Amino acid sequence: MNNLIHIAATLDQPDLLENMIEQLAYRRYDLGFGHQKVPVDSEALETSSSSIYLSGTVALTEGVEQLNIPFITNFLFTCVKGADGIYKLTWSTSLS
Repeated sequence: MNNLIHIAATLDQPDLLENMIEQLAYRRYDLGFGHQKVPVDSEALETSSSSIYLSGTVALTEGVEQLNIPFITNFLFTCVKGADGIYKLTWSTSLS
């Protein structure tokens, strides 16, 4: 018998997360690594990372039963800037 389980996560303060990621992606200083000479077919990248605590609820639903599990965990977000000069969110992971 196959049972389907639906998993969903909600954040307590999604606006705060969005604000912190935007600050990470649009930092005002440039270390200059993106302008270094590199081998042909390669690109110099600048990285910017930040560790952020997030809280929320994970909901596990099977049929009509639902289990809500609150969480507080540390996430690592990394933005990368290439030759285009724009930081892009490229990686995020839970550190727990």
